[in-house]
Amino acid sequence: MLYSTTAEPRHPIQVVTRRTGLSADVLRAWERRYGAVTPSRTDSQRRLYSDGDIDRLLLLKAATDAGRAIGQVAHWSDVQLRDLVREDREAEAHRSLAAAAAMQAPASEGAEGFFDRALSAVHQLDGQGLQRALDAASLSLSPADLTERVLVPLMRTLGDGWVDGRLGIAHEHLASAIVRNVLSGIVLSRNLPGSGPGIIVATPARQIHELGALVVAATAASVGWRVTYLGSDLPANDIANAANGTDARAVALSITHPSDDPELPAQLRGLRDSLAPDTVLILGGLAAAAYAGPLTDQGSLLLGDVASLRAVLLSLRSENGGNGA
Repeated sequence: MLYSTTAEPRHPIQVVTRRTGLSADVLRAWERRYGAVTPSRTDSQRRLYSDGDIDRLLLLKAATDAGRAIGQVAHWSDVQLRDLVREDREAEAHRSLAAAAAMQAPASEGAEGFFDRALSAVHQLDGQGLQRALDAASLSLSPADLTERVLVPLMRTLGDGWVDGRLGIAHEHLASAIVRNVLSGIVLSRNLPGSGPGIIVATPARQIHELGALVVAATAASVGWRVTYLGSDLPANDIANAANGTDARAVALSITHPSDDPELPAQLRGLRDSLAPDTVLILGGLAAAAYAGPLTDQGSLLLGDVASLRAVLLSLRSENGGNGA
């Protein structure tokens, strides 16, 4: 600040409106209705504000300028407001960087270009570069293209690189954390409450690798399914209870590793028996084929790639009339 900071109430309302950009009417309303600040009064009942009052009003203005209602934040402490405003400004800066990166990308850049930029960033252990590449891709590509032509090939390439020694575990961990956030963002942005048939997405017990399930959840949400995402390592009875409790039209499981769990076949058969007869069980992932044999005889589906998953989900949604189950 260019002026001293004291607790003395010394600023009339005209000074406060100039320093904060708030009108006198707004100031009075915030005080009267929400108790945002409590100015002192002169003998003639004129309001006087302290430097702290002005700081607090600036924080409240920044919070409301970001889209929040004054009633939501008026009673927050100054510390809470500072943290909130800092978070909002960081998010806005991040959004601006993503938009700038998208504008700077060559007009002809498609999924392959975004994939190359993302892979290069991972090789350099450049987390910010990877985030910028994926943010730019999310602005330019459909969720299906982003998932199927950038995210899935990227993680597959990184897995291959780790196996043959070209990349280390640090590369895989860095990329996984950022890709997980991007996939979660697709699910959250596309998963509208009450719309579309319901699907449960999870990995069964002792299957701890989550990215495949997130790919399924993002794909389902992007084609109009109402996704209930349960995460990894769930017992079959919990998955069944969730499906039956939400009247899910489908249950999709990602099975990646291990491929020789002696207990999993019985778990999957128990899950199939516990589901409603018209609930479709979908299995996918690198190890799914090792467990799917008997289940496919009962009508369960084994899918080998994301494009097949998307086609099946579109077909099932069409059969369901595009509405909830």
